[in-house]
Amino acid sequence: MTRSVRRTRRMLRLAGAGAAAALALSACSSSSDSSGKSGPSGASASPKLSGTVTVFAAASLKESFTTLGEEFEHRHPGTKVGFNFSGSDTLAASITGGAPADVFAAASPKTMKTVTDAGAASGAPVTFVRNQLEIATRPGNPAKVSSLKDLTKSGLKVVLCDKTVPCGAAARKALDAAGIELTPVSYEQDVKSALNKVELDEADAAVVYKTDVKAAKGRVRGVEFPESAVAVNDYPITALRNGQNPEAARAFIALVRSADGQKVLGEAGFLKP
Repeated sequence: MTRSVRRTRRMLRLAGAGAAAALALSACSSSSDSSGKSGPSGASASPKLSGTVTVFAAASLKESFTTLGEEFEHRHPGTKVGFNFSGSDTLAASITGGAPADVFAAASPKTMKTVTDAGAASGAPVTFVRNQLEIATRPGNPAKVSSLKDLTKSGLKVVLCDKTVPCGAAARKALDAAGIELTPVSYEQDVKSALNKVELDEADAAVVYKTDVKAAKGRVRGVEFPESAVAVNDYPITALRNGQNPEAARAFIALVRSADGQKVLGEAGFLKP
């Protein structure tokens, strides 16, 4: 083989290798452009949230949801979370009556069903936590309450949630399981109002949620009772069909259900779904 032929073949091999390298570099660049963008103009970038997201939530969620609302605003600058905390049945009635809201978090599936039956929910509600009852007494438990039966002591002033409210329905179920008839001094429209009666020394005891006793931070004393195990409430949450900020609503629900959200709720005393 002549020297000129060998030189020609070597030049062709070098040219082919250079072309292959150029093609590989081009492919990498193209792949990076199509999937690696992380800026606002990238295909994978999440839309920026803004505006107010209005959340209607059961009164027992007040402390934990307030914390999560602050976290949501921190994560999404330019947003604001507005809350309406009340009895779940009152909130459900407001929603079906046309009150503007983006998210509904109820203390029982029954009250959520009022909203879904009216066609006001956007998608199927999901259970995000559960809650269990406890007896709240004055600090030091001067009435020496240690069971549901003790609530029937003569002269003892006891407060319950109204039976239309999830905490009231759960209390009724627990009392039935214990075979106890109880005549309270008042029925309250949400669990915070029932607890407040004890805090203000207007009642000796109230049947409320464990989370509310914990949130009171020593202003009441909690007494557990075994019948509470048959009256654990599931808490469902959903976005609402007529909400004004559906993107923010979905993002808030995602935060509630995330590991960070569940940690906040767990520290407040809620049970895992």
